[in-house]
Amino acid sequence: MRRIILSLLVNGLSLYAASLVVPGIVLRGVWPALLAAVVLALANTFVKPVLVFLTLPVTIVTLGLFIFVINALIFLLVSRLVAGFEVQGFGAAFWGALVTSIVSWLLHLVF
Repeated sequence: MRRIILSLLVNGLSLYAASLVVPGIVLRGVWPALLAAVVLALANTFVKPVLVFLTLPVTIVTLGLFIFVINALIFLLVSRLVAGFEVQGFGAAFWGALVTSIVSWLLHLVF
């Protein structure tokens, strides 16, 4: 249980970092960040595998780069579901997903 809570806090911090770095991402407080982290974790658990399976031919042709597009689409989906977390456009979602992934990875290394 402690590991799950720590992971959600790390993901919330990663989303906050993305909102500071990427123009077009607005995060209105701590609770939207934590709620977005929970919804993002659920979307990555349940929605992402389906999207990866459905787009497998495109992913293979692009040598896996299409996964970045899937990550951006999931980021956009989460922004539509969580009040207080806004992503303005696909470009912001793409860079936000990338920054969130990198910061989350780095924070998981530290903790």
